[in-house]
This record gives sequence, structure tokens and C-alpha cells, in this order.
Amino acid sequence: MPEPSLSFLLLVGAVLVLAGFVKGLLGLGLPTVAIGVLATRISPLQALTIIIVPAIVTNIWQTFAGPYLGDIVKRLWPLMAGVCVGIWFGAGLMTGIYAQYGTLLLGVLLVSYAAIGLGNVRFHVARAREHVVGGGIGLITGFVSAFTGVQVIPSMPFLQAIGMEKDELVQALGVFFTVSTVALSYNLNHAGLLTRATVLPATVAMAAAFAGMFVGQLVRARLDADAFRRWFLVGILLLGLYLVGSTIARLA
Repeated sequence: MPEPSLSFLLLVGAVLVLAGFVKGLLGLGLPTVAIGVLATRISPLQALTIIIVPAIVTNIWQTFAGPYLGDIVKRLWPLMAGVCVGIWFGAGLMTGIYAQYGTLLLGVLLVSYAAIGLGNVRFHVARAREHVVGGGIGLITGFVSAFTGVQVIPSMPFLQAIGMEKDELVQALGVFFTVSTVALSYNLNHAGLLTRATVLPATVAMAAAFAGMFVGQLVRARLDADAFRRWFLVGILLLGLYLVGSTIARLA
């Protein structure tokens, strides 16, 4: 990555404030928003190298912000093991011959995620089958994440399907996203992509993400989270459609 310009650093800061605000309010969405928006200017791979450290740190914060850690690990270890295997076996997808399709797949994922949320599609997985289903879901999520940097499909519908209470689900998202982003960081480091050129934009991203999270947590009690989530999903849908359309036009 070339040395970032001031305008690019300002863009990174603005995007990460928004992404951090969403995460502070809803408990998720930092990589989804940040990579999705930055992918309109740079590749998903470049976006991931910038936001990987803020994503890990903010997810660690969320991981320990609750009393359910032990139960979450017992229930989700196959999901987390699967996502690590998928990510590690998918190493090279973002840099190989198929990398040019990463933005297209990212757009499709964002549209799918938004459509599931806006359509109030709900799945149910019996507790007796959580481990078996979770391992497969984790493996698929890992491959998808290795290609796009985003881990919400199909993991998010699965996490909503296993019947966790709201606070436990928020902490579970922190645990799962911590594990998956650490696995992604291994791929990036192994490929030599975490270089000195990423330090400054990553530092800006870190500060902006924490500022956004702080504000999001402050307004959580004052804002109708369900209404915000709907508008958030509408925005994700439009962003996904834009990425799909612009990538098809570029590849045509």
C-alpha cells in the first residue's frame, strides 16, 4: 500500500467513526461497515489490512463485557474452530487469481445479510445439534471471510438461531469475531501485508473506532435500536448493490 494521503486518512477516520458507532449501538458491524464502505475506494484486502487491528481490539473489549464467556466457549467452540480452519485453508483467496472478484462477493454478501435482516428471516437450531451445525457454518464462514474479510454470513443467522439471550448474544459476537479476526490477521501477516505503510491508517482507524463506539454506547439507551437497525440494514443493502453493480461494470 502506498503512503496514505491526508484525504484518505480523513476518509478512514470518518468511516471508522461510523463503523464504531454502529458496533457500540448494536454490538456488531465494524468490519462489515468499514470494509464495505472502504471497498468503494480500495480493494477489500487493503481495507482489511487497515481495520484488522481495530476490529481485534474492539472485539476483545466486547468479549469480556459480560458474565457468559464460559458458556459461550462451550457452545461455540466448533463454530470458532471451523472458522479458523476455513480462514487458514482459504489463505491466498484475497491475493490470488480470484482476488478481482472479492468486491463482487462482498457486495453479494452485504445484500444477502441485509435481505435476511429486513425480511425478519429466522432459523432455529436445536441445542443438541449446535456443535455439528456450528462446525459446518464456521467452515463456510471461514472461506467467505478469507475471500472478503467479512464474517457475518452465514455465522450471524446461526448465532441468532441458537436462542441466546440478547446480552449473551452480544458477548458471543465479541468472542466469535475476536477469534475470526485473529485468524485473518495470521493470513495477512503470513502474506507480508501488514507493513509499515498500514501503521498510520490503522492508528487513525483505531482511534476513530473507539470514538465511534463510545458515542454509540452513550446513545444506546436514548435511541430506538430496532429502528436504527432497520435503517442500518437498508444502508448495507444499498451499499451491497452499489458494490455489485460497480464491480460488474468494471469487469465487463
